[in-house]
Amino acid sequence: MKFIYYISICFLFLCGNNTNSSKKIKLSNTFKSRVNHPKFNTYWYAGKAEITSYQLTQSRYGEIHKGTAVNIFVTEDFLPIKQVKADNKNKSNIAVLKLNSTKKFVTGMYPYSLMTSTFSPIINSKKAIKISFSAQEWCGNTFIQLNNREEFDVNFYSYFESNADKKIILKKDILENELWNILRMNPKKLPVGNLNIIPSFEFLALNHQKIRAYKAETTLEEDTHYLKYSLYYPSLERKLIIKATKEFPFTIESWEETISKGGKKLTTKAIKIKTIQSKYWNKNGATDTEERKELGL
Repeated sequence: MKFIYYISICFLFLCGNNTNSSKKIKLSNTFKSRVNHPKFNTYWYAGKAEITSYQLTQSRYGEIHKGTAVNIFVTEDFLPIKQVKADNKNKSNIAVLKLNSTKKFVTGMYPYSLMTSTFSPIINSKKAIKISFSAQEWCGNTFIQLNNREEFDVNFYSYFESNADKKIILKKDILENELWNILRMNPKKLPVGNLNIIPSFEFLALNHQKIRAYKAETTLEEDTHYLKYSLYYPSLERKLIIKATKEFPFTIESWEETISKGGKKLTTKAIKIKTIQSKYWNKNGATDTEERKELGL
């Protein structure tokens, strides 16, 4: 309760004025205190996760494949030194917003299962503390983990010879994966302009691109009901657009990623099916399936 009270006192003020006209928003590129909405505590500290299911059409091997995606957002206590979820309450814990983003789709005969986990501090100006990505398919596994220490420490493991196991040190540029969490906490803190951004680990791994920062052009637009955050990487010929509700809790309604290869453009799309809040970790019995049905899974 003391922790929630602290957040309430520090960050209790309303978001910017609403408007019915379409416009571009000029925002600061700095990552200061991100939380600034009076409903934040009651929504994110209710002891439940927010789960959203999506209809997925995934680009892979020059074709589009049907599947499902699920985003699970939840707050939890995190140990900043060990960089793992805390088992117990103690004064060294910090609060993070975690996104577990999952995708499942089938390419011809064999299936893909992808998951990215991103851990972002809620009440300070630091970048994401940890990001991990894993891909499983019948050819083998790929795993990437970034730890935010003095620099970004990245460990990469793959079954491909061209992507053999490696350790990488990166300077602390913006991470595309952390932008999804910043959007959920306070979209006015999203960076805009011409920036150096480390693309999502999913994109880098699946497309065998070097793990580093690339020049990107980012914009944030709003209309009557929605926000649209766009990232375009000219050298990668890749564009990502994330669409979210303009009002708190800034629910992600859809996204699309367009990649050009050999003059051919293919677009991955995810469109929301359903959003629920649930203590899903307590629902692991054989009969605990009702909420999966509600999510369309």
